[in-house]
Amino acid sequence: MAGSSILKSITGEIDAAMARDPSAKSRLEVVLCFSGFQAVMFYRIAHWIWERNFHLAGRWLSTVAKIMTGIEIHPGAKIGKRLFIDHGTGVVIGETAEIGDDVTLYHDVTLGGVAPSIDSDKQRNQKRHPTLRDNVIVGSGAQILGPITVGSCARVGANAVVTKDVEPNTTVVGIPAKVVATRGQPQEPAPFVAYGTPTGDLPDPVARAMDGLMAEIVRLQSRVRELEEAGKNGASSDAPLPLEGEKGGARPRRGEGEW
Repeated sequence: MAGSSILKSITGEIDAAMARDPSAKSRLEVVLCFSGFQAVMFYRIAHWIWERNFHLAGRWLSTVAKIMTGIEIHPGAKIGKRLFIDHGTGVVIGETAEIGDDVTLYHDVTLGGVAPSIDSDKQRNQKRHPTLRDNVIVGSGAQILGPITVGSCARVGANAVVTKDVEPNTTVVGIPAKVVATRGQPQEPAPFVAYGTPTGDLPDPVARAMDGLMAEIVRLQSRVRELEEAGKNGASSDAPLPLEGEKGGARPRRGEGEW
């Protein structure tokens, strides 16, 4: 019975790679050539050892896996079914991280911790790393830091830095990460999107801020030109300029009443 369960789990991991990576031509290729699959298999064994309090042996095996695959998964992490790590190099998953089912991570992703005081074993073992719910996709280079939760079906764009909870069914991008899309509450898992970022017109929060700044600069330039034209048409250069929004009123100059 146990052997059948293990075989089913391994088959599920292979099927996940086949479904989410169009470059996979066969199941044998996944087993022999996909470092993400190999790292997850090493993790499953190391975690089994870790759970039986053979901590040094579990860490040693995870270190061997890191050397072989370039992917570092702490054996104390809790990972659900069908995790797919695409490309994989540079992925780091911390000790108290928790990952749900059908999650996809790309290369250079960090599920990092916020270091607590380590004056006692209790403090040393407290939750420090993020929790990713089912069907989350995390793009390459993203950093998810601290004991936060990324909701189910959420997408984290490439190179985002996430330090606060992410609601389910949302897409976040940027540094710090901000919500740029919300899909509501679908009745079934959201469709798979490579790198967690749909192609097309995806809003960029930094670009939107820059657009707003440029619009304000253009408005101020226009206002300055209007005032210069008014001065050329006979307005006294010593007269105070009216403030925008005032009806002919002017701010008193220093020394002529309250400022």
